[in-house]
Amino acid sequence: MVAVAGPMATGTRIAVVEDEGDLREVVVEYLCAQGLEAVGCGDGAALDAALAQGPFAVALLDINLPKESGLAIARRLRALPAPPAIIMVTALGEPVDRIVGLELGADDYVAKPFE
Repeated sequence: MVAVAGPMATGTRIAVVEDEGDLREVVVEYLCAQGLEAVGCGDGAALDAALAQGPFAVALLDINLPKESGLAIARRLRALPAPPAIIMVTALGEPVDRIVGLELGADDYVAKPFE
């Protein structure tokens, strides 16, 4: 888990749950450059550890993660008393994948690759 605060952190915490380390790092750095607090997590266990430090406003969540899928994590996040907004960021870009992600609680769905 990598926690980074942007130069003008707004107090808005964003979880970047992505098992591809290079992509996770780039997204965290970009969000921090925008003045947000971003926490990189490689899997569900790292996200749980980060949640123990405080809530997130947004979770950018990959579906294909080791040990626990992003869909299962989305269900868990939705069960929290104050769930974060969930944006699925995944290589699964077929319409049926989007429908499943949105039905399981995602607020939006972004297919990789993205700019």
